[in-house]
Amino acid sequence: MKGYTSSALLLGPVLLSQLALAQQAPSGVVQWNIQKRPVPNVAPNRLLRRAGSTYQEILQNEQARGGYFATCEMGTPGQKVTLQLDTGSSDVWVPDSTASVCSQGACDLGSFDPTTSKTYTVVGRGEFDISYVDGSSSKGDYFTDVFKIGGATVTNLTMGLGAKTDIAYGLVGVGYANNEAIVGNAQSLNAQYPNLPVTMVDDGLINTIAYSLWLNDLDSNEGHILFGGIDTKKYKGDLTRIKIYPSSNGYYFSFIVALTSLQAISPSGNDTLTSEEFPIPVVLDSGTTLSYLPQDLVEQVWQEVGADYSSRLQLALIPCSKKTSKGYLSFQFAGPDGPRINVRMDELVLDLTSGNPPKYTSGPNKGQDVCEFGIQNSTSAPYLLGDTFLRSAYVVYDLVNNEIALAETDFNSTQSNIVAFASMSAPIPSATQAPNQAAVTNRPAVTSPAFSASSGFSGNGGEDENASPGMPSAFGVAQMSVMGVSMVFAMIGSGIFALF
Repeated sequence: MKGYTSSALLLGPVLLSQLALAQQAPSGVVQWNIQKRPVPNVAPNRLLRRAGSTYQEILQNEQARGGYFATCEMGTPGQKVTLQLDTGSSDVWVPDSTASVCSQGACDLGSFDPTTSKTYTVVGRGEFDISYVDGSSSKGDYFTDVFKIGGATVTNLTMGLGAKTDIAYGLVGVGYANNEAIVGNAQSLNAQYPNLPVTMVDDGLINTIAYSLWLNDLDSNEGHILFGGIDTKKYKGDLTRIKIYPSSNGYYFSFIVALTSLQAISPSGNDTLTSEEFPIPVVLDSGTTLSYLPQDLVEQVWQEVGADYSSRLQLALIPCSKKTSKGYLSFQFAGPDGPRINVRMDELVLDLTSGNPPKYTSGPNKGQDVCEFGIQNSTSAPYLLGDTFLRSAYVVYDLVNNEIALAETDFNSTQSNIVAFASMSAPIPSATQAPNQAAVTNRPAVTSPAFSASSGFSGNGGEDENASPGMPSAFGVAQMSVMGVSMVFAMIGSGIFALF
């Protein structure tokens, strides 16, 4: 995401899906299906981070690249490119086919050749400029052209063209227009332009600036984003609306909501985990692979589930056998009457490599396969709930009313009932507002949990595996081709977040 970037590098073969246009779904919704196929390796040295008037795009769960990708078309005639969906940024951009990273063969997800498009127009020469704190960047022109996604055609979308970039694939940013790269560079909200969700409304394709996200489970090949509507068959229980919080200057830049409770629950007991940071401002960001929470809270989570932090790899690691644990983490938002999302361990225990997993070489876990844990530590707000959380939630983003709606996802649902937003500024369909959100500012007492749930997270019938795993020098990066993760933050303009 632009502004808050989580990145991961994985060496080895990856899987990608090829999208095929399916028959048009009822009520004006167009759905694309996917077929899995192997693709070349990820380019090295790049730290990767995410009914009616309704449009749906099928998303590929690209585990190795660390995000969800959709195949789109841009230009006339159309050029297919596969772009990462990112709710944490706001620009659509694509690598220029002449960029050096593409000339080296790294742009296996596609690039754009403006010289072959009859409808390409430069509208901001040299004004597109995204820079990440990890040193990667993409720079070039803003241009307008035809853009097709999920069966919808936008005839004049403003996009960025990365002519000078070390990032080998583009993004579909669908966040607030306030968060566009040009706004940060110009230090002025007046610099913003109508981005993809806004332009879809302007073109009459959807009724309001809103969409819903269903990522499905970790092992699934696909999920979808539904522009302008929700699918009532993709979640369980009630859909509950909660507030999005603005930055300290009153403007909305990111999808920040209030995390007010976290529990560890297993067959051996329940624990309420505490933190000095509650209520915690968290960004719901599909462009971030992992989730990042305050240090004091994460240390309790790690102790509950049996994860340990490797200072050498700068990651929390966990035995892969924990995938089958019956324990889960329960996240609650917007106070005691707000929505609650339960996240199972099979969504939080992630493979470190694309090949044979490394093994612990000493300690109580000796001989077991090593995995990465999906919740890592961070030292400053706003914190991030990325794909390791979002897969377990059905999320509706309403950028007009500044609300998020949450419900527990219905994994692998094969049914569909799509309901469009009725009009601009209409409330989220089928959703009720969480009561007593004013109580969000109440700070719970900080206590040490009893860790009664800890033994229930064990993968071996309840024995404690919480001791240090032991990783001598033989447990090295060269041996593992390990996924390295870096977490970086940048502020846009004066959008510093001090919410509660």
